[in-house]
Amino acid sequence: MKTQKEISASVISRLPRYYRFLCDLYSNGQKRISSKELADIMGFTASQIRQDFNCFGGFGQQGYGYNIEQLIGEFAGILGLNKLKTAILIGAGNLGRAVASQMSFEDKGFKLIGIFDCDPLYKGIKIRDIPISADDSISDFCTENKPDMAVLCLPADKAPDMVDLLISLGVKSFWNFSHYDIHRKYPAANVENVHLSDSLMTLSFIIKNSDTGENYD
Repeated sequence: MKTQKEISASVISRLPRYYRFLCDLYSNGQKRISSKELADIMGFTASQIRQDFNCFGGFGQQGYGYNIEQLIGEFAGILGLNKLKTAILIGAGNLGRAVASQMSFEDKGFKLIGIFDCDPLYKGIKIRDIPISADDSISDFCTENKPDMAVLCLPADKAPDMVDLLISLGVKSFWNFSHYDIHRKYPAANVENVHLSDSLMTLSFIIKNSDTGENYD
């Protein structure tokens, strides 16, 4: 099995997709699958899947394929889903409320334990039975609860000071919707950036440059 530093970012980015597809297959009653069958479903090659799996020791048997339930367990462990990490969310505007209410944190390895916003109108409103607190209570909350991760749903101009505060309080991991480049100042932080606008512009590019001649009527 390779160490984390030896595994490419492209392989790591495919892990959640493997997990999601395998869970869907298992929920539909499938118990076993070959690398070729999984490749056909996911749009990969069988060789690519075997190479990816071999980064973590390989899980199949020659001529026997993969036990889907076992694979789900293996990938849950690889992704760190077996032990919940604690998270706080900062910024309870439209995006923050949507993330807090719609995201299944527990299924993804996290437990949301606090929600904060600077707007006093939001104070006390509950999302997922968690009351929104004033952001001036973040220091005391983090000191007492030591969250593992912060979800940032802040405007980019508000994020730098908040990140400085959170780093000083021991929070080193961020799910970042803010468009603020955390790594520029804190290169050792664990950051997953989410740029919804980038995704939409990528789709715009694909549409502009597609010429399939397909008729979907």
